[in-house]
Amino acid sequence: MRLTPETPEVRVPRLIGLMAVDARERAEARGVLLAAPDRPDFSLTVVDHVVRQYPPPGSEIPRGAVVTVWFELGDAGGGTGVREPRLPLPPSGGLRRELDEPEDPFEVLRTVRP
Repeated sequence: MRLTPETPEVRVPRLIGLMAVDARERAEARGVLLAAPDRPDFSLTVVDHVVRQYPPPGSEIPRGAVVTVWFELGDAGGGTGVREPRLPLPPSGGLRRELDEPEDPFEVLRTVRP
């Protein structure tokens, strides 16, 4: 366990985006505790990623205070999969023009009465 200098206040580390195991290590190194209300088995959680935290990063809190984190749902919970930029990127200059709808081959012709 890495200890920080003994000060009464510590800054909350940025935990968003970290895996659970890394978030626990970073919090411990900064002198704060973690709680996860959506994970009763938080001590066993390893690879899920933190998606939200409170208090926000950079806030000053008393040493030993609790930072609450929430995790994304795993594959069984309806996760959205890999989030990465796809290449090639769309061309600049706005959205592509929408293509016209194909015409109806069975369109009924109307007769015009005089």
